[in-house]
Amino acid sequence: MNPLVSRDFGVDTDRVSDPEPLPSALRRRLGGRYPIDPFGLDPHLCDLLAPAVSSMVRVVVTGGEHVPRAGGAVLVANRGFGVVEPAALSVAVRRETGRRLRVVGAPAVPFAGGALRRLGAIAASYEDVSAALRAGHLVAMPLAPTWLRTGAGTPPLALMQATTHTPVVPVAIVPGGPFGSALRPWQVRFGELVRLDEPYAPDDPLTAARFAEAMQEAVNALLAAS
Repeated sequence: MNPLVSRDFGVDTDRVSDPEPLPSALRRRLGGRYPIDPFGLDPHLCDLLAPAVSSMVRVVVTGGEHVPRAGGAVLVANRGFGVVEPAALSVAVRRETGRRLRVVGAPAVPFAGGALRRLGAIAASYEDVSAALRAGHLVAMPLAPTWLRTGAGTPPLALMQATTHTPVVPVAIVPGGPFGSALRPWQVRFGELVRLDEPYAPDDPLTAARFAEAMQEAVNALLAAS
């Protein structure tokens, strides 16, 4: 086994850390003393980049108390075309809970996919999503992109079965300025857990379809209230 995978060198893959001073951070990386978790996340690199990302993607957060402080959960959010919504959500989660976020959507291409996995992305596959939730991580599941960021897109139906055993938190992400510009901070609004009105069996495929509909309705309600 690769020793970089089996040793954590004091870096938690779920909880964020304060960035090290640059000289010691460079010595650590040059010496190979940093972990890569089973999903490809490089927590040391994420902590180094976090201040720069937070300064570029400013957020105002409401409802942060709805995000679990421990254990696996799905954060389902609207998305436009681009990467700003996942970045804004990661900044908000880091600020509110001190936890890292696994974002569904790492492409299956060698360079780009590997680079995004280092920053917390996972594949849009049932296997990756299920494994990340079983490992107790927060998983961000973007809805299908919508033009001009209007409304909640369609949930990824192929992944719904992976979400029925864990808490599901709806999220509305609204641009701070026209066309997602940085004129004002982005609004990140977390809602109460998505629940079904009637009893359900988590492993029933119909339950997954019901959760998909409930997720979309919850995100749309948050967007309408923004």
